Amino acid sequence: MTSLNADDRVTVVVATRNRWADLRRSLPRHEAPVILVDNASDDGTPARVRESFPDLLVVELPVNRGAVARNIGVLLARTPYVAFADDDSWWAPGALTAAADCFDAAPRLAVLAGHMLVGEQETPDPTSAMMAASPLGRDEDLPGPSILGFMACGAVVRRKAFLEAGGFDDVVFFRGEEQRLALDLRTQGWGLAYVELLVAHHHPSPQRERTAGAILAARNDILTAVMRRPWPVVASTIVETLGRGATGRKAVTQALLRWPRAMKHRRPVPCPVEQARRLLDDPV
Repeated sequence: MTSLNADDRVTVVVATRNRWADLRRSLPRHEAPVILVDNASDDGTPARVRESFPDLLVVELPVNRGAVARNIGVLLARTPYVAFADDDSWWAPGALTAAADCFDAAPRLAVLAGHMLVGEQETPDPTSAMMAASPLGRDEDLPGPSILGFMACGAVVRRKAFLEAGGFDDVVFFRGEEQRLALDLRTQGWGLAYVELLVAHHHPSPQRERTAGAILAARNDILTAVMRRPWPVVASTIVETLGRGATGRKAVTQALLRWPRAMKHRRPVPCPVEQARRLLDDPV
């Protein structure tokens, strides 16, 4: 059977907000069709994209939905696989065709994480090295080491599995939104794998704010623990976060504001999944 082209099997979903300068550089680099979901930009981004890239599907949201915007793109996609990219990232030539081939050959595969190169210097992202050395080993039916987390802007998903697991949620909103989804996919029996030959490029936007991002990431670690981890893990996560000084205290305060929403979604993962997560938290 002759393989289909990536265009026939993969859609790229990009969520954005007020990032026209980044999109102008990244959008022409995508090899597969793009669905752009705009999180209520107020700088004219949607109109500029439509004018410069008339073939793109642009979805304008009335409010900022954070990572949930990607869910809308996945729902609109009509391909079996969906690649995520940020407005400041893109996939290397040939990567999406190779990813589609991996999915075709591995029916249990739900998430494929690629090798992320950062900035003009093409520096390997440390997270890629961690996934390559995953202590979870490698299942025979998966194309690379098993993982239990990923970076959305460097990941391709099986559309069916992503939607069945509920996609990204609005409890964490943004930053670290991949954690809960990875746990739920593993709980449902899906596989997640890292493949180093699949390369994605990330040139971080100058608009990124590092301190705010660190607070969000720490806050969302707590919220994800509340939703899926045992209470002792929740407690230790809070204590560890408080030990980070002002940033940690702000993160805990913000987590407490969202605590009731997280509790509504609390479904601790089964023991085998929790054991795998702990192996990543404290590798032997």
